[in-house]
Amino acid sequence: MPHKIGFVVVSSSGHEDGFSARKLMIHAPTVSGWRSPRFCQFPQEIVLQMVERCRIRKLQLLAHQYMISSKIEFYISESLPEYFVPYQAERFRRLGYVSLCDNEKTGCKARELKSVYVDAVGQFLKLIFHQNHVNKYNIYNQVALVAINIIGDPADFGDESNITSREKLIDHYLGHNTEDPALEGTCTGKSDYISPLDDLAFDMYQDPEVAQIIRKLDERKREAVQKERYDYAKKLKQAIADLQKVGERLGRYEVEKRCAVEREDYDVAKEKQQQMQQYRSRVYEQLELHSLVDAQPMRRPFDSPLQPLVHPSSPCHQPPTLLLPQQEERVTENRFADPFLQEKPSSHSLDVSPQHLTGDQALPTTDPHPRTHLEPLPYDERPLPAIRKQPGAAAMEPEKSDGDISEAPKGGIAGEPEPLTEKALREASSAVDVLGESLVAGAYSKTWSYREDALLALYKQLMEMPVGTPKEDLKSMLRASVFLIRRAIRDIVTPVFQASLKLLKMIITQYIAKHKLSKLETTHCVERTIPILLTRTGDSSARLRVIASNFVQEMALFKEVKSLQIIPSYLVQPLKANSSTHLAMSQMALLARLLKDLGTENTGFTVDNVMKFSVSALEHRVYEVREIAVRIILDMYKQHGASVLEYLPPDDSTTRKNILYKTIFEGFAKIDGRPTDAEIRAQKKAATEEAEKRKKEEIKALQGQLAALREAQAEVQEKESDAAKVKNQDSQGRKAAPPSAPEVPDNHYLDNLCIFCGERSESFTEEGLDLHYWKQCLMLTRCDYCRQVVEISSLTEHLLTECDKKDGFGKCYRCSEAVLKEELPRHIKTKECNPAKSEKLANRCPLCHENFTPGEEAWKAHLMGPAGCTMNLRKTHVLHKAPTLPLGKGPAMTKSGSSGPKAGSKIPTPKGGLSKSSGRTYTKR
Repeated sequence: MPHKIGFVVVSSSGHEDGFSARKLMIHAPTVSGWRSPRFCQFPQEIVLQMVERCRIRKLQLLAHQYMISSKIEFYISESLPEYFVPYQAERFRRLGYVSLCDNEKTGCKARELKSVYVDAVGQFLKLIFHQNHVNKYNIYNQVALVAINIIGDPADFGDESNITSREKLIDHYLGHNTEDPALEGTCTGKSDYISPLDDLAFDMYQDPEVAQIIRKLDERKREAVQKERYDYAKKLKQAIADLQKVGERLGRYEVEKRCAVEREDYDVAKEKQQQMQQYRSRVYEQLELHSLVDAQPMRRPFDSPLQPLVHPSSPCHQPPTLLLPQQEERVTENRFADPFLQEKPSSHSLDVSPQHLTGDQALPTTDPHPRTHLEPLPYDERPLPAIRKQPGAAAMEPEKSDGDISEAPKGGIAGEPEPLTEKALREASSAVDVLGESLVAGAYSKTWSYREDALLALYKQLMEMPVGTPKEDLKSMLRASVFLIRRAIRDIVTPVFQASLKLLKMIITQYIAKHKLSKLETTHCVERTIPILLTRTGDSSARLRVIASNFVQEMALFKEVKSLQIIPSYLVQPLKANSSTHLAMSQMALLARLLKDLGTENTGFTVDNVMKFSVSALEHRVYEVREIAVRIILDMYKQHGASVLEYLPPDDSTTRKNILYKTIFEGFAKIDGRPTDAEIRAQKKAATEEAEKRKKEEIKALQGQLAALREAQAEVQEKESDAAKVKNQDSQGRKAAPPSAPEVPDNHYLDNLCIFCGERSESFTEEGLDLHYWKQCLMLTRCDYCRQVVEISSLTEHLLTECDKKDGFGKCYRCSEAVLKEELPRHIKTKECNPAKSEKLANRCPLCHENFTPGEEAWKAHLMGPAGCTMNLRKTHVLHKAPTLPLGKGPAMTKSGSSGPKAGSKIPTPKGGLSKSSGRTYTKR
């Protein structure tokens, strides 16, 4: 099993005074680590020798907050090279490198913990540090390393293969699979498990003595598991979890003591030292009481170096993963840890049942554990509070629950905080008169734990206020508490900030209601705290931003606060141009969430103030703010419709050039169910494509119909020529005389000729005739309802019997023309139409509604003659009449001699197809 490997520093290229590379051998909360010389030459290097030849699995580096190397390279070797012998440096083998962040995002106030997984065998490790990242704090261009941790296995572990083979054989007979996820974390299922006690974060945030005790208890826990004493192992696990809290608090006190020494505040340093000694002695007494350590007191000798940890040789001796106490274990955890954390003498002993730690027999006393030996710790001259925010340590101190607050003792602090300064005393004089100088001094303390404890003590004090207390005293307590809450809300330490929010919530929801105070007190609480809370929603810490935003939303929904309509008025105030990005985004997000929760009916939100605020936010420099503003405007439109449009510019092409307004107006269209511009363009494109497709199909159909018509004409001409030959042979036994117009043979007479109007033209090719029929022929017209081309003489019959809209027409009994059915009653009633005559007496023109001479030739004279129909719009074209042929020398109609087809014949048309035939046919004489 991989474990922590001890090492010594063999050499380094240099160091600043007081920051030797040998300090890397010590892991503790106050270590300072190694620093390169000022204005040194790069690269810098450090060579480490491990206590044994091992297989390195993981390297951990804790970088300095501002003396940061841009790159660190790793080399490994089996033996130490002789640097003064040429070419001997090749014994080191390069493993790779890691790049470190420049730390600009945190303002150079946090340290980066970098973990690197490797697989290399050797005993010497060399680190090469390259050029530093430049920042305003690193004025001497140095690089530094606070700590390094090596985790691996002994490379010469002889029994490992035998043990592994034996375990595999046992698993084979038991039916276990090493890949089974149920075995994950066990010695057979996860042989590369690394204990959290070997992690660098554990040592950097734990008091060294307590860390050694935790490791001893962890060894005992593994031994208990080996002997299947699971109840005792469970109690040891709980004790380890409790001791981790103790170790972290002692480590924090040590850092605070060193800070006091740097400030030359020796009274505070002495007080911290005494506080640590008392706290440590109580912890050790509790441990001895439950037989967890030897009866002899723990010592800190100054003459022995820190020894490397000794780990069991068997890879099956794996400690289980150290986890946070679960919910069901919190009561036991509090019983064990709270007497330590209260930090003041207590008359009662540790409140824990005997079965908690002594339900099982203690380990045999014949195998006593040696006393812990520790080296004196060199202290960091500049400890950073941000160190506690490392990921590995953040999970080790769970937040206090409401139950913890309620159980906090009145005063809640051991010892006394530093006295108030004259400035603080003048500022908080009103609060001191009501709450007392001791509690206010704790709230003003430079130590965050005092500030937190003061708020918790005030919480308990307000909760215990009796109901019959005079109103003036209650109001004075409330106003003094709000004064301290305002100060605590600005605190950068998360526990203090959270304690202030819990105290404020209790005052608004419980204290005021319990003592039946007026709404003026609730208004005072909200108006005095909400501006500061909104400012904290723009904090640089993401965690504090979320906490502040959630509390503002929660407070706005309190029934006591909701009716006051105070918070909405703050949220719709215009964004300042110089406000931070986080603050603007948080305000917009809060507004959006509360609009959904509260609405705009008697809540402080109105269409006017919300829309004015949102429209102004559309001009903000941050994209996320503009995006939320668009979403708010769309939500307002869903609720209030067209009234929202009054606050927006008109919806025209100029406005839509702005992508935000285009998005808004298209969103309005979607809400209304109207097509957007993109959808309209898509519909137009689809309609155009469909029209083009339909036009091509109609042209193709027309070409087929024309081809069929030509074939029919050719057959008619062939039959007529055969009949003419027979007739000529029968007259006087001689052949018929040749035609008097030989320039136009019979079989080609219809070429280049319009069969309706008789016009002949060289342009009347197949396509030319189509165009002539469609636009020019004076005998034809297009139906306005179905777009078919029909003869004018048959237009009335077409509308009544053949048109696609024939059901919409009726026949007037007076003029015999087709009239729309909805117009027919009025048409008949007015009696303005010209009565028609019978077909034998006159023809009836559907265009000019006049009666004229009957017969087929009369139609041509009426429609084509200059004195004929005045409503034939095609007469505006310049027409060239075809030469007329002598009677009997050309084709003619059997009925009237017309050279064109009779009414009702099929007419080719590019658009509307052909009109239906009336059944009459045409033949030559």
